[in-house]
Amino acid sequence: MDRPTKRPRTRRTLASYAVGAVLLPVVLAGCGQGGDEVDVDVTGTAPASPSPQASESASGTASPSAGTGQGRGERVELPTSRRPKVVATAVTGLAAPWGLDFFADGDAIVTERDTTRVLRVSPDGEVTELGTIDAAAPEGEAGLLGVALSPGFEQDRLVYLYVTTAEDNRVVRAELDGDRLGPTQDVLTGIPSGFIHDGGRMLFGPDGHLYVSTGEIGEPERAQDRDDLGGKILRITPDGEPAPGNPFGSPVWSWGHRNVQGLAFDGEGRLWASEFGDSTWDELNLVEKGANYGWPEVEGRAEGTIQGGPSEELVDPQAQWRTDEASPSGLAYADGHLYLAALRGERLWRVPVEGDGAGEPEAFLVGDHGRMRTVAFAPDGRLWLTTSNRDGRGEPGEGDDRILVLKP
Repeated sequence: MDRPTKRPRTRRTLASYAVGAVLLPVVLAGCGQGGDEVDVDVTGTAPASPSPQASESASGTASPSAGTGQGRGERVELPTSRRPKVVATAVTGLAAPWGLDFFADGDAIVTERDTTRVLRVSPDGEVTELGTIDAAAPEGEAGLLGVALSPGFEQDRLVYLYVTTAEDNRVVRAELDGDRLGPTQDVLTGIPSGFIHDGGRMLFGPDGHLYVSTGEIGEPERAQDRDDLGGKILRITPDGEPAPGNPFGSPVWSWGHRNVQGLAFDGEGRLWASEFGDSTWDELNLVEKGANYGWPEVEGRAEGTIQGGPSEELVDPQAQWRTDEASPSGLAYADGHLYLAALRGERLWRVPVEGDGAGEPEAFLVGDHGRMRTVAFAPDGRLWLTTSNRDGRGEPGEGDDRILVLKP
């Protein structure tokens, strides 16, 4: 993919959210075993000629973490008790699992992007096919993506799905009757669709409204068009209407996004989003009503002034990573920490939420299980993590794809 021309620009943070500039060697660990030492650059300066990277792929080679001119920090050896540890494998033999949510009894509802299957997976590995979504048209990064259970699921039995059809991306819902999904009903249609950058994550917020991430389908100008649903985070009612209090009277909640595939609310009810960069910086953003996150004028943090760009203030990410260290998809929160599943980076990032922003990220399970797509907390407090090695960009191993169960 071609990268947009970089321009000098200015960007402002919300309150004091920026993470300080550090270059920290972290000893990575997974499953209780030591890993490789990696320089984790959470700010830094973009290289002069970054290598191209297409969407969420593992092809191409991004520049390694570039230093900021500062000295290296002290090595941090985490106590074993603080390392997320794989304690079980819930299921093997899946095909590019994408969406994940939980029933009250601890079973998970899981979507497969390319097969368009909707599955119920129990912690002991029992898999029940609930149905397939015939309207889905898988191609590239498109297909059957996110899933979210209605906040009133025990009463209404409604399952919400993000689906790429032959015409668009759309939010649909279906009633689950026993172990069978009924016919789908359109909730929100007309979201742009493409071979890449389809977004697709969905999450019901504490306010009872549905938050939906969309991508700019490889057409960056969509992200800065507030009348376009691509490159946005949307906030809608369960029936698909713009939620009361939305900033522009439309479904749009925030804009200027490239391809958000992770959403999570923290303990204070604040929304966080993980976002794919182009070829230099992936982002973790704290999302505010009506805020512009800058794509394509900005990738990661910025300096200088915008030349011919939007006049609105742009919001800096809380943390950023080189694209070969992250390509973050799923996002989850518990006990003061955000967890990001990394595709190209093949690792699990843990980021402390401290006061008004994010602390220093730590990486785990580096290279142990390949590409990681989705992460979510089960009702028992354990973390479920899906691999994505059969998505056309990984190297499947025996048993892939799988859902791992972690003690965080």
